[in-house]
Amino acid sequence: MNHEEIKRYFEASPPPKEVQLTPWANITDTQVFLRSCYSTIKNFNGPVDRCPAWWHLRDFYILMKKTAQQAAVEKIEETPFEEIPDETSSSSETAV
Repeated sequence: MNHEEIKRYFEASPPPKEVQLTPWANITDTQVFLRSCYSTIKNFNGPVDRCPAWWHLRDFYILMKKTAQQAAVEKIEETPFEEIPDETSSSSETAV
């Protein structure tokens, strides 16, 4: 995945305003963070995999994908199952 694909992902599903990236890194405005990463990557002279902004963007993307997956799992776990009637126990008996 490259930074353009990540940019399209965040345009389609924007992150929350504040995110704790690591225990020591708290992002207080994710849109400013993303713009800074995109700009720095665009202006970086050298291979993109050596750009610190690329690694920050990549880590942020991974965290947001993981958070979205966890939220989806929690939502599924909270959804009550519909009770399906047991077909083996019928209230009406069939005549022989």
